[in-house]
Amino acid sequence: MKRQIVCFAVSCLLACSCTFAQPQDDSAAWKPVETALGRSGQMQPGDVYKFALPRRDMKVVKDGVTVAPGLALGGWVAFKKMGNEAMMMGDIGLSEEEIEPVMLKLQQEGIEQTAIHNHLLGESPRVIYMHIEGHGDPVALAHSLASAIALTKTPPPATTSSATQPTIDLKTTQVEQALGYSGKVNGGILQFSVPRVEKITDSGMEVPPAMGTATAINFQPTDAGKAAISGDFVLLASEVNPVIRALRAHGIEVEAMHNHMLNDQPHLYFMHFWANDDATKLAQGLRAALDETNSQKPQVK
Repeated sequence: MKRQIVCFAVSCLLACSCTFAQPQDDSAAWKPVETALGRSGQMQPGDVYKFALPRRDMKVVKDGVTVAPGLALGGWVAFKKMGNEAMMMGDIGLSEEEIEPVMLKLQQEGIEQTAIHNHLLGESPRVIYMHIEGHGDPVALAHSLASAIALTKTPPPATTSSATQPTIDLKTTQVEQALGYSGKVNGGILQFSVPRVEKITDSGMEVPPAMGTATAINFQPTDAGKAAISGDFVLLASEVNPVIRALRAHGIEVEAMHNHMLNDQPHLYFMHFWANDDATKLAQGLRAALDETNSQKPQVK
């Protein structure tokens, strides 16, 4: 009897821009999974194969800002081979009416949820995130996942892709210097991924940063040098309140704090945040919060 435990963890889909070992060129081996899921993926550091599940269909507004998919509506799912099987993790944003049918389908497919919660406060319409985690045959997992996604309005992947990124109205160099890390522009959003120093495992298996264990930080330009920021800090229990204090001292709101996994070691808490202000000022505040964590040291001076 195949084991399937899948984890939809929302938060925000990020390209990892920090320094890791380069991913192996093993994309061809994942073609059957791409076919089963109905979309293309990309190889990530740590031999992780990742798929984007952005909710481009949702027109979400928070504090007068139209939230871009890459800011706080970017679902994802990632696979990592473990011997003859694979571990799968990810997250997906759902409307309130999608929660029950998706949960029922996943349960029928033998897929367990590990968390269901908000990432933002006061957004309209409401978006809820379902976290899943899975082990088993990767093609079977992908088929099961696709059957659940089919019950949502999650759009199919874009039929065309542009080789060039749209111009971003943001002083990215200043933001990177203030934050201390290099970012990557993705769909008009400046994205950062900051891994923790510890080795993180779930049910005894290592969970690389590309599978959602790195702090995610996103900047969406608004106007006049300002940006809306969202994402989540990945924290130990001892870091939770120091990070809250650092964020609040810099005018950054804490929107949620919760688990994404059930059997992770060390046990992690994910703190989601929001602000819309001068981008460099916010980067300085985020840096102050990162300094309270056991994260990879800053790389940009």
